[in-house]
Amino acid sequence: MKALIIGGGGFVGSYLARQLVQGCHWDTTVTKLPQEDVSVEGCEAYNLDILDQDAVEALLVRLRPDVIFHLAAQSSVAFSWKNPQKTVEINLCGSLNVLDAVRAIEGYAPRILLIGSGEEYGMLPPETELVGEDTPVHPGNPYAVTKAAQNWFGSLYARAYGMEIVMIRAFNHVGPNQTPQFVVSDFCKQAAEISLGLREPVMHVGNLSAKRDFTDVRDVVRAYALLAQHGRAGETYNVGSGTAVAIQEILTQIIAQSGAEIQVEIDPAKLRPVEIPVIRADISKLQQDTGWTPEIPLEQTIAETLDVWKQQLQK
Repeated sequence: MKALIIGGGGFVGSYLARQLVQGCHWDTTVTKLPQEDVSVEGCEAYNLDILDQDAVEALLVRLRPDVIFHLAAQSSVAFSWKNPQKTVEINLCGSLNVLDAVRAIEGYAPRILLIGSGEEYGMLPPETELVGEDTPVHPGNPYAVTKAAQNWFGSLYARAYGMEIVMIRAFNHVGPNQTPQFVVSDFCKQAAEISLGLREPVMHVGNLSAKRDFTDVRDVVRAYALLAQHGRAGETYNVGSGTAVAIQEILTQIIAQSGAEIQVEIDPAKLRPVEIPVIRADISKLQQDTGWTPEIPLEQTIAETLDVWKQQLQK
């Protein structure tokens, strides 16, 4: 099996590459941006701008992968509020470039996984917390709007052109080496800096009352690999833990594991214009079709993320 990860230079891409090479034993190639470094043994890397459709098509003609994982995205909700146009260009136009490049190659019909987000569900009706794939989407931020549109295009292309497209709505995934623009890594970095005496013992946080569905990134990429093999074309799958955890609870765990005395202050810059109170994934469809279940507890993810930040900050 030949796999291509488009956008493999990011946080999830490196984990997915290891899963495909070491766990699935697939011939795996990744694309990245010129400034990114992908160092996964047995995995070849190419620079690619997904906004250049000709370049995307040329690479697909050269490699002809059996499975394409489309991860390339502007994935920060905060950045999407600041620059919605760039978010649209990368997340929607980039995805269409991939789909149209595949269509342009005669006799070529790979399996394509379009990675979307649990953010697509957005503002839920009152009393609704658990969301299934059939729950109507009401995206509440520019990032979520682009991912919802990507999902609709994937579904449309699967129906209209008979393409082997599987859509994924991935909920919050966390783990070591995630950038600090995401909440768990942000808190872990701040706590590591404080425990090492690199900053004052004050953590700056946003909204702590929101509850989110968090899954270790290594469990997430296992789900992606299983969906590449067993997912049904034209269908959407939630990928998450099925449990909602309050940001306050995560903060409490991180502070406890850091072993430091830490004060907490609300930073208005970390608050979003629109905040969804509670959201968790119904993962019964994923489990029924693939047999997947999460294996790594959040406490372990936090401990390992803290340790990695401490190692990096001490270099």
